[in-house]
Amino acid sequence: MRRALALALALAALGGALPMFSAAAETAVSAERPAEPATYRMDDYRSPTPATLAGATVVDPADARRLFDEGGAVFVDVLPRAPRPSGLPASTVWRPKPRKDIPGSIWLVDTGYGALPPAMEGYFLDGLAKATDGDWQRPLVFYCLRDCWMSWNAARRAMAAGYRQVIWYPDGTDGWAEAGLPLEPREPEARPDE
Repeated sequence: MRRALALALALAALGGALPMFSAAAETAVSAERPAEPATYRMDDYRSPTPATLAGATVVDPADARRLFDEGGAVFVDVLPRAPRPSGLPASTVWRPKPRKDIPGSIWLVDTGYGALPPAMEGYFLDGLAKATDGDWQRPLVFYCLRDCWMSWNAARRAMAAGYRQVIWYPDGTDGWAEAGLPLEPREPEARPDE
């Protein structure tokens, strides 16, 4: 709880005001959770994630719901989406797997990889700028699925870009649905190569 208070005070000092978060969201790194790497995760993206992200606030489903209910925070999904298979004839009907998201979220598809090509880095930063109306202090809540490094990487990338109130929601839509909270169909923001 002391760490949660310190994070909230540090964020408030930067001009933001986040609510207090539960002690459950500020758990210590345990034997089941890996330590934070020194840089972005580059492979094995669907595996246990750390309990922390230095510089960000980590929230559980109850805290994410509180942020959602209070409004003002931008929820950002970074789950990858399989592209249309190459070599399919143009006449072949192909439908990507549907995605259900936290209501009002933006989906910046494929932006949670450890390394992004320049076009995708621009897509990510442009998407955040549009979603926040250029407000570097606006809270950003990054998520995808539970045990998915994509949201951890994206939150870290947003901090590196200069966003001041970065929040990581590691339980993602899995935790949201398990809490009985609504999800809605979502299409990703158009990629630069589409």
